[in-house]
Amino acid sequence: MKIYTKTGDAGTTSLFGGKRVLKSDLRIDTYGTVDELNSYVGLLRDQSINQNRLELLVEIQDRLFTIGSILATEPGNTKVKIPKIEEQDILLLEAEIDKMDALLPPMKFFVLPGGHESISFGHVARTVCRRAERLVIALNEVEATDALVVKYLNRLSDYLFVLCRMMAHELAIEETPWKPRM
Repeated sequence: MKIYTKTGDAGTTSLFGGKRVLKSDLRIDTYGTVDELNSYVGLLRDQSINQNRLELLVEIQDRLFTIGSILATEPGNTKVKIPKIEEQDILLLEAEIDKMDALLPPMKFFVLPGGHESISFGHVARTVCRRAERLVIALNEVEATDALVVKYLNRLSDYLFVLCRMMAHELAIEETPWKPRM
């Protein structure tokens, strides 16, 4: 398989199923953002603080590839076989959030992102996840998308936020509260 095909040189690309669309198409932007998110999750996975979370982070990356496949498939195309997001994937994230949350002090303020490079990477992943979620919602206004994709991305951004708090806790980094100037 060649990396370059030259078929995109005119600014178009193919969806799964063969339909050609502009690379600026909302669908392409949406799954491109999911791909960007996947790269940031990979960066989180590479942080030594997350060594005990490798398996889960790899699973999250796998689900993000699944979401990318769903988004890269022409709506209504039943000829292309793609994996699915399942409710169980969302329940796994919720269980992990609950485990970490049980070990963390209650939140009493909004937290400013940062404090340590690993935590900052997590917040970047969280914000890219939120953008991906917004794009899927916008795409859904144009053509139907899998409702579990939005739900998964919503829960994943929650997971990433709690993961940032957990990393701060494990690294003994004090969270910086947002103190609005009034």
